[in-house]
Amino acid sequence: MEVILLENIENLGALGDKVSVKSGFARNYLVPHGKAKVATAANLAEFEARRAELESAVADALSEAQARQQAIEALGTLEITANVGSEGKLFGSVGTTDIADLIAAAGVVVEKREIRLPDGAIRTTGEHVIDIHVHADVDTSVTISIVGKDGTDHMAVVGEDGTDPMPESTE
Repeated sequence: MEVILLENIENLGALGDKVSVKSGFARNYLVPHGKAKVATAANLAEFEARRAELESAVADALSEAQARQQAIEALGTLEITANVGSEGKLFGSVGTTDIADLIAAAGVVVEKREIRLPDGAIRTTGEHVIDIHVHADVDTSVTISIVGKDGTDHMAVVGEDGTDPMPESTE
């Protein structure tokens, strides 16, 4: 099925592109969400009449995304405290919801679907760089520092007597 895209859609095309998609994708997602119209002669003419309006809307969305990107980059390193075991592993995990709430508490609105965790939820302490997909053309990142409840990162394993149970070999 041929459709005309009314906005930029990742991995499909840009505003005004005439693309061929499966009919179910067009009927069930693109058309009902206002992202595309069926490519008929009447719809082509209507699109050409509205092209400037649609392009300005896309430009506004891009400038808003770039402003959000600058706000996210200005945050620096954010800190989350969590319960951790003796080896620096978390009891539970830090996921997209936790990260979105942390960034929102810092004053920048981020939806959890914009946060990219390719390796899944974070289960260790330390600093982690989190990628955020703000817009189809705008990506940014923020650094999250996960520390234990007592303020340490528990990455060093220490024996019961306070010494390193596996000292370096001097050979």
